[in-house]
Amino acid sequence: MTDQLDARFWGLVEDHFGYLVRAMPVFATFIGIHSEDHRLGDASRDAVLDRAEHERRFIADLEALDLAGLSREVRFERELAVHASRLDLFSLEEERTWERRSSAVEDVGDAVFSVLARDFAPLPDRLESIASRLDAVPASLAQHRGRLGPRPVRLWNEIDLGSAAEMPALFDEVARAGVHAWPHGGPAMRRLEAAIQRAGAAVDDYAGWLRGRLTDATEDWPLGRERYEHLVRLRALDGLDGDDILAIGEEQLEANRAARRAAALEVDRHATEAQVIDRIKNDHPATFEQALEGYRDAMFRARRHIVDHGLVTLPPGETLTVQATPEYLRNAAIPFAAYFPPPRFDTTPAGIYVVTPSVDGDEEGLLEHYWASISNTSVHEAYPGHHVQLSAANTHPSLVRALVDAPEFVEGWGMYSEQMMREHGFDADPAYMVALYTDAIWRSCRVILDVRLHRGELTVDQAIDFLVDRTGFERANAQAEVFRYTYTPTYQLSYLLGKVLLLRLREDERRRLGDSFSLRRFHDQLLYSGSLPISFHRRLLEGEGGGPTLPPPDPSGVAVAAS
Repeated sequence: MTDQLDARFWGLVEDHFGYLVRAMPVFATFIGIHSEDHRLGDASRDAVLDRAEHERRFIADLEALDLAGLSREVRFERELAVHASRLDLFSLEEERTWERRSSAVEDVGDAVFSVLARDFAPLPDRLESIASRLDAVPASLAQHRGRLGPRPVRLWNEIDLGSAAEMPALFDEVARAGVHAWPHGGPAMRRLEAAIQRAGAAVDDYAGWLRGRLTDATEDWPLGRERYEHLVRLRALDGLDGDDILAIGEEQLEANRAARRAAALEVDRHATEAQVIDRIKNDHPATFEQALEGYRDAMFRARRHIVDHGLVTLPPGETLTVQATPEYLRNAAIPFAAYFPPPRFDTTPAGIYVVTPSVDGDEEGLLEHYWASISNTSVHEAYPGHHVQLSAANTHPSLVRALVDAPEFVEGWGMYSEQMMREHGFDADPAYMVALYTDAIWRSCRVILDVRLHRGELTVDQAIDFLVDRTGFERANAQAEVFRYTYTPTYQLSYLLGKVLLLRLREDERRRLGDSFSLRRFHDQLLYSGSLPISFHRRLLEGEGGGPTLPPPDPSGVAVAAS
């Protein structure tokens, strides 16, 4: 009976996963399923509502299963699946950002970038898929017009207008790739050029329409206390509520400011903290190209440090590249740096680490790419941060875990890595510690602003002033940061809160296991179990659900070098 019920559960999961792949072709491409690369998918209001109804039915089907008849491993997976779908349903039915913020142009960019950026197939084949997606752009933008509701948020829609202004750069990149693929022209190149032209015209027309919609736009976007607290509960953040999280942010802000003052004194006890920070920030590459090389060097040094000190078992075959952020994603979307994980189902998956030169062409942009910060960011994004964590998570066979993406673990692991690497001597000189604490101050501010913005306690301008005052960010970067916070409730708090929860979990495991505690084993058990909420990781470590997962054996017996 248990085997039959377990099989019924996995059948429901496979059907659910297949629905999502068909409904969201760009999601399919990003995870390495390429049967949908030629499609954009239905962006209409009806399609969004259908997805919400699908999530509701999926939850009902899972909850109808007899828990007593399921194996303990499947009971755990079932709870994870319900957790993930309830969060999706909240987003679709309660937040309803999809009818208040146009993401149409950004979605077009993602659809193109996801195919162009990775070498999963020959370039001509990928360009043919891109041409098919570009052919679908006019119809997709028309669907987006029909789903934007009567109360669009001005700030959010101005972000999509910014993406529209950057889209020609992406289309030019596609055209250059076409010349490379078909240097002598031909029917395929002509089709691609025509698709680019039609898509570009449709984007321009859509931008004009969206600009007109801003005449009746609103500034009323916060969730409010009640809905925000409901979302916090759904996140399963070890029983914390909004007030608990706000208190952690405020405590961490003061602690990290004090730690930075102490580190600045170690750099130069005869200078003020502001002078030390200014000196460190002005120690930066002369050009953005040199900065990119600096990021590559820092991430490979970090990788070697991990191997030499036995801190984590690196996933077999992992690879990573660094490149400039595509122009359509700069400004509000990625003002600093970001990481795109290796597609789970690609045969040769590779991570992509993108770095933004500057926001709005700000001449002071290189001040945010100073050498000490380059080191800290590379630990967070690459080794042993997002790249290692998400590559390891991909090795878990569960389709449920492919759909669970707990930010407090993913982003918390990135922040935890920053501290853990310094604990083990990587770039631990005082100047690097100033950068570490500067980033921790920024993430502490994120906690405070996430809670207070979405509960309606601060305006956008007040939040920007707060961030500039507490972090010393250039105002353009602070503005881009705050704009992003407004449409990602409970995401931004995940960085520092996740780090705090991971440090607590590590200490709890040290006490529980005593002399048998192994830091490397602790790290591996977390990484190879998937991107789960930390509260679920805690339960696995304590033996629930079959216990945590350990890394698969490396068939070569040696770590594989990144590229």
